Amino acid sequence: MSNQSKIPVVVNGAMGRMGCEIVKAIAGADDMQLVGAVDRKLEAVGQDIGEIAGCGPLEIPVTTDLEATLVMAQSAGNAVMVDVTHPAKIYEQVRAAIAYGVRPVVGTTGLTSEQIIELAEFAEKASVGCLIIPNFAIGVILMQQAALKAAEYFDHVEIIELHHNRKADAPSGTAIKTAQMLQEVKPSFNPPQVDETETLQGSRGGTTEEGINIHSVRLPGLVAHQEVMFGAPGQVYTLRHDAMDRVCFMPGVLLSIRKVLPLKSLLYGLDKIL
Repeated sequence: MSNQSKIPVVVNGAMGRMGCEIVKAIAGADDMQLVGAVDRKLEAVGQDIGEIAGCGPLEIPVTTDLEATLVMAQSAGNAVMVDVTHPAKIYEQVRAAIAYGVRPVVGTTGLTSEQIIELAEFAEKASVGCLIIPNFAIGVILMQQAALKAAEYFDHVEIIELHHNRKADAPSGTAIKTAQMLQEVKPSFNPPQVDETETLQGSRGGTTEEGINIHSVRLPGLVAHQEVMFGAPGQVYTLRHDAMDRVCFMPGVLLSIRKVLPLKSLLYGLDKIL
């Protein structure tokens, strides 16, 4: 496939562990071409991102200038930005990409519901596709679909999510998305049985509007894990997904890059494009 027919892709957050894995996946995809690598780390500016990611030279230097990279990607046409940076900057970065006509695929979690609504309105007004994907793993989608079926029969459910201790936001976007999906089945869960008292604040986790408790664990050695536990008299039904290596997210990343191209608005969740 000629370079002219390949999808131009910018990776924002290219030097992170997830970013490096995405760089390698794009380098190995026949229908994509990496055209930009952006990261905040000043010491890496000018270095070849392929050498840093461990996939050999790609002749793409690391830069800290996202706006200049978006301008360059815009000129390439039909470009995509995969963003795996920090929650504090994600809203402005996604909005900038949309403004330049570069389609964002967002793997960073931490956007508020209000910010997602605003970005959706902006993307639709600009007729630019955007995907916000709390989790790129296909197995997570299967877990969520199984949870939707289980919610038809169980009134009590709690979510436990476990991630590495460099994850900045809690709870995870996957846990929030799972709770929102369960609300599609019934408006509330966990009818109270007693008046609970926390002798240690937060020990019961955070509670969503649907009454679902979410517990967040952060430890080195973890990657990304989630349990959805349903309970009823005499039984507990547990669904669990474990990501032991970030390579498991790459099929979802590549699929998202391909699927965002024809979109004219924002979609939230990998399940929307499967």
